[in-house]
Amino acid sequence: MIKNTHLHDNFEVNFTLKGFTSILIGTYFFFLAYAYKYILDSFLIDDHALGLLSPQIVEIIFISLAAVFVLFSSFALFFSGKRTSKRFQINLWNGKTKSTFLKYLIGIVIVFSTLITLMNLGFIDYIAPTFLIMYAFFLLLVRNKTRNNLLYLSGLSLLLGIYCLVIPGYWYSSLTILGIAHGTYGLIER
Repeated sequence: MIKNTHLHDNFEVNFTLKGFTSILIGTYFFFLAYAYKYILDSFLIDDHALGLLSPQIVEIIFISLAAVFVLFSSFALFFSGKRTSKRFQINLWNGKTKSTFLKYLIGIVIVFSTLITLMNLGFIDYIAPTFLIMYAFFLLLVRNKTRNNLLYLSGLSLLLGIYCLVIPGYWYSSLTILGIAHGTYGLIER
């Protein structure tokens, strides 16, 4: 059987944010935002069990939730790429996908390092806007040049980040909107 490597570009087919993968990541964003909001609200209530935790433990919980979010999102991208490469009978890993994976890893390290640094310096109100703005640039960095519709998702993330800078309490709504936008993008881009 002849492989379709000339008909399908590996980067175009593999590791793309479209369809069910985008819907999953949007769902993960939605649940992450809800979990953060629930933990913060419960932490502020005196009689609630989470109210008895120290701020350091809450920070560890938040970092752990973010790591689980990244892990699940990465698995969604990987398994989608693997399934697509098997369907088109092309190699999952080639020069383009390896370079994209390296950008992905570097981006994750930069985002986590920046957000943890902001947290340690006490700039809590800047964590959500910084994340949203960095996520917008991250989407631009790893996107395929032929997928211009991803610019809408990136632009929305940038606007939500700027909005969070102006109104810091808007972080929950911004993450929820980004989750819904990911799901909508997944429905449109199949």
